[in-house]
Amino acid sequence: MQILYITYDGLTDPLGQSQIIPYVSGLADTGYKTTILSCEKNEPFTQNHETIEKILKKHGISWQYISYTKRPPILGTIWDLYKLKKAVNKLHIEKAFMVVHCRSYIASLIGLWLKNKFGIKFIFDMRGFYADERVDGKIWNTNNFLFNQVYRYFKKKEMEFLSFADYTISLTQNAKDIIHTWKQIPNQPIPIEVIPCCADLNQFSEESVDINEVTELKESLGISPEDFIISYLGSIGTWYMLPEMLDFFQQLLSVKPKAKFLFITQEPVGLIMDLAQQKNIASDRIIIQKANRNEVPSLVSLSQVNLFFILSVFSKKASSPTKMGEVMGMGIPIICNSGVGDVDAIINESKCGALVKNFNNGDYQKAINELDNLLLIPRKDIISAAKKYYSLEAGIEKYKKVYEHLT
Repeated sequence: MQILYITYDGLTDPLGQSQIIPYVSGLADTGYKTTILSCEKNEPFTQNHETIEKILKKHGISWQYISYTKRPPILGTIWDLYKLKKAVNKLHIEKAFMVVHCRSYIASLIGLWLKNKFGIKFIFDMRGFYADERVDGKIWNTNNFLFNQVYRYFKKKEMEFLSFADYTISLTQNAKDIIHTWKQIPNQPIPIEVIPCCADLNQFSEESVDINEVTELKESLGISPEDFIISYLGSIGTWYMLPEMLDFFQQLLSVKPKAKFLFITQEPVGLIMDLAQQKNIASDRIIIQKANRNEVPSLVSLSQVNLFFILSVFSKKASSPTKMGEVMGMGIPIICNSGVGDVDAIINESKCGALVKNFNNGDYQKAINELDNLLLIPRKDIISAAKKYYSLEAGIEKYKKVYEHLT
């Protein structure tokens, strides 16, 4: 059976390598003849396209792509949509696709067009409440007439995608439950499968970590045996609350003066250090380390606990933090805030972390008081929870069942 997978994210981007290729490769290995159509940015494409081509060829996946148009905003996206539609039309004539699997909203504009024109089965893999994310993240200012119109357009399209998709994929049960309350969608409850951002638990495992490499990292980063390491993994920006995380760490220092905050991130050092300095956190308490994907597990393993705070806004009810499964796969407990995706349910059910409900000293202290108990949780229990909620193999199997349902 011929499958067309459309993504506006590039396969050569880090996201494409971690959250697209593993799923599509796993599905292709089960016998689905898959073509990926992606939108590639120049710099990562130049750096990574040969590696990506080899990976896809190994799994028998055909890869077609267009170049991403960054500017001007909106008009650039319209131009990309024209190029995608032209490429899709040509590909469908050649391969006669039975299913089009669309990652997020831009790709789904093409997917719904394909369904309407050719009767192809359409999977809306929504990845979140896209339009609301753009507003909540202050990317689209709805006080601006143009962005207000774009927001309204995508909210209208969201209803069309959900109404006419043969299957919808949601990252969270929370979002699925919300969608099923929307009475403007006909034939409720529409078919929705929940598949979170899964983790490669072979890579993010204690077995993948080289003890000698860990020893060298401790020496190079100035980590001594008596240090208590709290880690943060990933980018810092729109959604991740750096000031509040530093406030939490500052309070932790009053209880654990030997604590150090390890940031595993590609962000500029100054972004973190300047704010830490403003909060009177000594520079020797902060460690900032860039890493490629293969180096991340060893760095995460240096920590006793992982911390992340995410803006708790409506759109985040549909979000699944990738870092959560990766950190849990390493057997490390988590401190995070409530109100994001299925995070509350997973922490409460697995007992593998602590939730901060409000960003104030009282709630920070409650989480800090739980630290000793968190450190007593057997690592195997946290790893088992990671496998239960975030196994890549389980995610692929869920996608496979959706494909089977449509054929």
